[in-house]
Amino acid sequence: MLSEPRSGRLAAWGNALLAGLISPDDAVLAIVGEDAVHRVEGLPGESGPVGLTLALGRLRTLGVTGLRVALPAPGHPLGLSGPPDFNARALDAEEAVVCHGAALGLVPEVYEAGPDGDVHVEVVWHCLPVRQAPPADVPSLGEAERELAEALREATEVLSRLDVAGSGPVAEAAIDAYRARAERGREVLAPGYPPRAVRVLELAQRVGLLISVAYENGHGGAMSASEIAARAEALRPVERTARRAQVAAYNAFVEERERGVR
Repeated sequence: MLSEPRSGRLAAWGNALLAGLISPDDAVLAIVGEDAVHRVEGLPGESGPVGLTLALGRLRTLGVTGLRVALPAPGHPLGLSGPPDFNARALDAEEAVVCHGAALGLVPEVYEAGPDGDVHVEVVWHCLPVRQAPPADVPSLGEAERELAEALREATEVLSRLDVAGSGPVAEAAIDAYRARAERGREVLAPGYPPRAVRVLELAQRVGLLISVAYENGHGGAMSASEIAARAEALRPVERTARRAQVAAYNAFVEERERGVR
């Protein structure tokens, strides 16, 4: 969860484009990010893969008015609504985008080539049919914010007691790098998102960073099997809550439009 999911970039900047708030070129540039190229395969009416600009335009003509994010994990189909084939592919990728207004979804497949430090990344989004139904286990922004704050407090108490809260030079360096990125004015979400969604996503990303640091630092001060188990038990619900908060933030654009807020 340390890095922004590609499904989040596609949904956020795709929503801004669909709403007429940004140009197609700006949307594609933000979605691709540091990757080399993104293509979409399986679009109705297309015989092969197409570029993002054409794909986003085609989705609009197919009736898509918004994009939602799914971040599923084993035993937790977060943001998914079926069918089983789509859910299985999304679970394998650990992310997906579900269209609002048309029964379609997009699952990324990532291809990497090249040596360390010069990796060439291409992404193919597979367009597949989905079931039009409420997404699984997605909270409101208010619920996500409250749950995230509570889970973070509880986990911090447990991890601090076990001396595995992510201390030491590795954790400090990771947190400093995160702060440096934030201070450079990185846009957390695309234009048109409510301020609360930005706040929730920032908090979820910070929590994801701390979880990553805690895992990457090995067992920390948790020496016994029971302490290691307690540490994992403390991290698991926080990671789940942070994923739910991320999905709520990315999906806020569509949720507000459905309620007639925009």
